[in-house]
Amino acid sequence: MSEIPIPGLLQLTFDVFERELFPRVQAAGFDDLRPGHGCVFGTITPEGARLTDLAERAGLTKQAVGEVVSELEQAGYVERVPDPSDGRAKIIRLTERGEQAWNLGRSIIDEVRGRWEERYGRERVANMLELLDQIVGDELWPLAPPRAA
Repeated sequence: MSEIPIPGLLQLTFDVFERELFPRVQAAGFDDLRPGHGCVFGTITPEGARLTDLAERAGLTKQAVGEVVSELEQAGYVERVPDPSDGRAKIIRLTERGEQAWNLGRSIIDEVRGRWEERYGRERVANMLELLDQIVGDELWPLAPPRAA
C-alpha cells in the first residue's frame, strides 16, 4: 500500500494520464489545446451547457471557466448560442472542430482504459471507476458522446 496520501495519488494518476493525452491530441492537429481546457472538454455535454453549469461541474469559478470558454471560442472549438429556454442566457456547445477534438480525446481515454484493464485487470479498473463515480457523484460528471453531425 502506498504511503502517498489520497490527494497525491489522485494527482499523480491524473498526471500520468495527462502526459499521454495532450501530446497525442496536439500531434493530431489540435496543437492549441492544453490541459487547462479540460474544465470545458471534460464537463460539456452533447447538447451544450450554460457557463454556470460548466463552472459548477469543474469546481471552478464562473470567471475562470469563462476565460477558458473565450479562448476555445476564439480557437473555433466552442460557440455560444442562445438558450432556447431563456433568451437572456447562452449555451456553450462544441463546434465541429470541438467535436473532433472531443472524440479524439475520448478514443485516447478508451485506449488508456483498455491498457489499464490489460495490465491491472478489468474488474479492478471497473471497481476503481465505480468508486470514483460514487465519490464525485453522477450529477457532476454527465459525459456522453457529442451529438451526431
